[in-house]
Amino acid sequence: MYDRPMNDVYSRLARKLDTFPNGFPSTESGIELRILEHIFSPEDARMALALTMVPESASAISGRVGLSAEETKKRLDDMADEGQIFVVPMRGKRRYMLAPFVVGIYEFQLRKMTPELAEMFEEYAPELLKVLGGTEPALARVIPVNKKIQSQAAALPYDDLRLMLEKAKSFRVADCICREEQAALGSPCTHTSETCLSFSRARNAYDDVLPGYGRVISREEALEILDRCEDEGLVHCTYNVQEQNMFVCNCCSCCCGFLRGVKEFDAPHMLMPSGVVARIESESCVSCGVCAEKRCPMEAIVPGEEAYEVIADRCIGCGVCVLKCPTDSISMVPRKEQGRREPPRDLISWSYQRQRSQIGRLRTMARFAPLGLRAARSRRDTRD
Repeated sequence: MYDRPMNDVYSRLARKLDTFPNGFPSTESGIELRILEHIFSPEDARMALALTMVPESASAISGRVGLSAEETKKRLDDMADEGQIFVVPMRGKRRYMLAPFVVGIYEFQLRKMTPELAEMFEEYAPELLKVLGGTEPALARVIPVNKKIQSQAAALPYDDLRLMLEKAKSFRVADCICREEQAALGSPCTHTSETCLSFSRARNAYDDVLPGYGRVISREEALEILDRCEDEGLVHCTYNVQEQNMFVCNCCSCCCGFLRGVKEFDAPHMLMPSGVVARIESESCVSCGVCAEKRCPMEAIVPGEEAYEVIADRCIGCGVCVLKCPTDSISMVPRKEQGRREPPRDLISWSYQRQRSQIGRLRTMARFAPLGLRAARSRRDTRD
């Protein structure tokens, strides 16, 4: 047991992170506190405690921490560069907010990944992923490949990844934190590591944000990365929202948290399947096994009496199986209505629905009320 007083700065920060819809569960071992102690100094943890889920200016935060606006801004910029908090550019000005642990603080530890930190993350994963994937709506969702989707199952706008990238103006790519963690544990992945894409509709959005996290790229290179990921059989995953998508992870089942959460850690709401499902034409299938043995990340394709078959309840609708079928026997078709889910409209809707599932409607309304006030103030700050 890793004992710390309830008023200890790391204990308080852990409790605050656990108020996020994403969650940050406590454990008997205290592994979550050791992780925070590894990432934050006591001074940085105290500064993080002053932040909220809503982007605010340094001057607004300075009144809560007893520092000048200039000193507060310097401290916050340093913490953002260390991947401890989110910094949001709004109309040419920086705004700061507390980041959830996942997706957020964990992913930004890319430059700090060591065997010690990797071992702590792996110890915490079973408890963390059960919480992340234990409540609807799901944390993330699958975006299917756009190829070979039947016309009646044409991708909806929020399922068209290439359309999202065509509308974006800024792009960044970074190494996959999950593969870096496994490499630090001595189990390097055979897949490409530099596959985590961020994108924004704001021009030059990444020029002055997290300079040590990945690299800024062009739209053309982002599309090339998608093609390479699909060729390798990686699964496109993004936030479970229709709008405000800002990243796409290209996941493998051996390393990545979204898929491992569903397969290994009893976390069914870690990842929402897409609205399509694979179908194999038995007449043309030659039972070569490529789809089952080399492509499907969920073991959803199995030998049948005459040909390979798809277990629809296990298929996540990623579509990577269709790309390497030598006889073009696999297509993506609409999932049955009872198996389909519609993503929340945006991050606010997702957060509200998630909290309502966790703590009930009345407590959720009480928790969101002050956040709405701070959001309005933040918008006024932006106009100043």
